[in-house]
Amino acid sequence: MSSLHLEKLKSGRLVRDGLLTAVDAAAALLERLEKSEIETVRVVFADQHGLLRGKTVTAAALGSIFRSGLSLPATLLLKDTSNRTVFPIWDGRTPGVMETMAGAGDMILVPDPATFRVLPWSPHSAWLFCDPVARDGKVLPFAPRPLLRRTIERLSGHGYSLTVGLEVEFHVFALKEAALEHSQTGLPGTPPETRLLDQGYQYLSDCNYDRLEPVMDKLRRYAQALELPVRSTEVEMGPSQFEFTFEPAGPMEHADNMIMFRTMVKEVCAREGLHATFMCRPKVDNTASSGWHLHQSLVDARGRNVFIPEASERLTPQASAWIAGILRHATECCLLTTPTVNGYKRYQPFGMAPDRIEWGHDNRGAMVRALMAPGDGASRIENRVAEPTANPYFYFASQILSGVAGLEEGLCAPEPVENPYGSAARALPPSLIAAIEAFEAGHLFRDALGNDFVEYMSVLKRSEWKRYLATVSEWEQREYFGVF
Repeated sequence: MSSLHLEKLKSGRLVRDGLLTAVDAAAALLERLEKSEIETVRVVFADQHGLLRGKTVTAAALGSIFRSGLSLPATLLLKDTSNRTVFPIWDGRTPGVMETMAGAGDMILVPDPATFRVLPWSPHSAWLFCDPVARDGKVLPFAPRPLLRRTIERLSGHGYSLTVGLEVEFHVFALKEAALEHSQTGLPGTPPETRLLDQGYQYLSDCNYDRLEPVMDKLRRYAQALELPVRSTEVEMGPSQFEFTFEPAGPMEHADNMIMFRTMVKEVCAREGLHATFMCRPKVDNTASSGWHLHQSLVDARGRNVFIPEASERLTPQASAWIAGILRHATECCLLTTPTVNGYKRYQPFGMAPDRIEWGHDNRGAMVRALMAPGDGASRIENRVAEPTANPYFYFASQILSGVAGLEEGLCAPEPVENPYGSAARALPPSLIAAIEAFEAGHLFRDALGNDFVEYMSVLKRSEWKRYLATVSEWEQREYFGVF
């Protein structure tokens, strides 16, 4: 390894202020780039919505990013899904952490060399993920990646680590009209017009898979080239609906993987004249909702899965407490597991999506599905509540904090359900505003992450809800325009 790179990095602000600790890895990456054909590096961070934002620098300029970080407008963390800045930045009175963002000031991106990936669909370029910090180097309490790291450390304090596995559903459509007329821009712009690749409603049909295989293969190969641990590629129930599943990994690794996967799918499909969407329930005829099922198991310091039961259909104390914590806090977690107006349209009975807060043994209608057997090293639970738009850092943090609360309070799971759509269990929130109110009223996130995070998420999502309420829907037009 070049000592010159090391010495330069050690003299930089990030190392001096303790913000960059993987100094050897950073120096090795810079040396590797000198011998590569990489021309540009996309220096990016996952924002509050789980979308990648950043700047592209030349490979030769990357050393300065590792020394000093990359300055970006902090308002990127203050935007709702329409890309409007929804926090006051010009009033001159913004208190607390928001004070650093007044006047559209900068934040600093701190790169993580372990996340460097060459982009197989754009092989002259690469991704480098970063953690945003305030311009004075202090932690931003709502920056997604550092927030998840803090919750992982809290779980580690109890002697456990979490293993997660992903099942991700999404749609890929053919693009008819890209909506690029001047009149179609805005905040947000006009969505594209699409058509199907496949009629669907032939779940796991091999003939349907064969028709979709060229797209499936391209996405799988690029995912594997990004070092994503793809396990299966599947035809889901709905028209033009795909599902990818991934081998188990740690929460930070899989949060990064999910961001890479979603971004790769959208970017690759756009280059192919397709439109990919992870929107839960697209407004197209005869569509089906997409979900994101998260498999979870706890591992102790000896590497033992503590969810493996000793007797059939008996929960270990840890599994019982983890399930109980997730159920108890499910309502206030919905803002993080189901963060869009659209996601709540999935909570319908008899569609293999949950509509209430309960668990069952191998029951796909229940919110939490327990898959545990004596001697089965893959014993785990599957939480079926989330939509695939969820920010994975916030989603995983919500599961860890809920499970840890169950462990700390010694909770026990209630009896499992056999008829999930006929039980007396509490209903999931029916709307985004119900989820916002539950999040604001709860104590889990205030106690664990602080008031700043709760108030931040509340402002962000209430802005989205208010814009939704202000829009006259097709239902209203049909219901009232001709009658009154």
